[in-house]
Amino acid sequence: MSLPTPDFARNMTLIGHSDIDGRGDGLQLMVHRGFAYVAHPWSQGFSIVDVRDPKRPGAVTYVPAPPNTWNIHLQTHDDLLLVINALDLFADVETFTDEKAYYTQSVGETVSRAKRSRAWTTGMTVYDISAPDRPRKISQLDVDGVGFHRLWYVGGRYAYASALLDGFTDYIFVTIDMADPMKPQLVGRWWLPGMNTAAGEVSLAPEGRRHALHHALVHGDTAYACWRDGGLTLLDIRDHAAPKLIKHHNWCPPYGGGTHSPLPLVERGLLIVADEAVADHEEDGRKHTWVFDIREPSNPISIATFPIPDEIDYAKKGGHFGPHNLHENRPGSFVSDTLIFATWQNAGIRAFDISDPYRPVETGALVPASPRTMTDRRPGRPQVIQSADVFVDARGLIYATDYNAGLEIIEYGG
Repeated sequence: MSLPTPDFARNMTLIGHSDIDGRGDGLQLMVHRGFAYVAHPWSQGFSIVDVRDPKRPGAVTYVPAPPNTWNIHLQTHDDLLLVINALDLFADVETFTDEKAYYTQSVGETVSRAKRSRAWTTGMTVYDISAPDRPRKISQLDVDGVGFHRLWYVGGRYAYASALLDGFTDYIFVTIDMADPMKPQLVGRWWLPGMNTAAGEVSLAPEGRRHALHHALVHGDTAYACWRDGGLTLLDIRDHAAPKLIKHHNWCPPYGGGTHSPLPLVERGLLIVADEAVADHEEDGRKHTWVFDIREPSNPISIATFPIPDEIDYAKKGGHFGPHNLHENRPGSFVSDTLIFATWQNAGIRAFDISDPYRPVETGALVPASPRTMTDRRPGRPQVIQSADVFVDARGLIYATDYNAGLEIIEYGG
């Protein structure tokens, strides 16, 4: 089958594509030992795609999720695969089929009000992937509540997750002891003030906003955490059982929130932060990817924003236009503190040079073709590209997922 022709490309070339055996919906993506691990938001599980020949992606292994559960985020390291378990919100709770409800309401409070007649699995499953395309379940960490959202694990003793536990309004920061992968243990918690309603706290999130951890990246003893409409926190995690706040900084309002993806570049004293666009036609405002100076961790200062794609009027294209995810410089992948790869939803995949952090420059772009079929079952969603996640391997090849269009494999021109 011929490759779908991109809508736009500059200094990037599409070299491979997989429809993931008809499960074209992808969210988080890991490429590990020649296999792409793709988490599905609507196909209720995850898939493993053989990409050892990136121009001809091969066999697909599909692992279904437990009933009423989604596996939308995952992590790989050495022989381990960690996969989140949480209530499939779009399938189980009617109020979330309208995505505006998901992005503007406390998930914990909304789920607690709903009738929950069906059980789901919450927390995290650990697989042995010593045979990369034959995952073998070795353990499961269960929690009480809606479940986990996103993980960070690059080896060592601890993993980190966003978790919606009973008694909280929304997702908080948790630490997980992985000393024995057969028995992972939740050991620490941290949340923004007002989130622990079980302890009598009263939510401080304004009407129509969510204070909810999307995820944190960890460098050294610091967790850099993005809290949707709650901004950014830097957390001291030297005591994993009792994380401590270094700094909380929120720019919503006046900006539109959606704070989503951190990328610490500690050797340069920089932090990249992407605010996710969560509404069609920029109804939630223009969203930015920010460059912060973090040389003084207690006083992060925004010094620049990434340029906005402008080949066409993407706000009128349909779907979401704006940042989503960043390539995260994982060990073993492509690592750079000057070249940043990002997904921009209906504007595809972008590369930015921040050699001068005060003047980021776009150096490449590829907007994939519109999806041929729709896996996203939510009513009224437009049939346009919504590039979701990006991973760059050690060779510099770019892998990207979309909510409907499958797995794209892209060569960057340098």
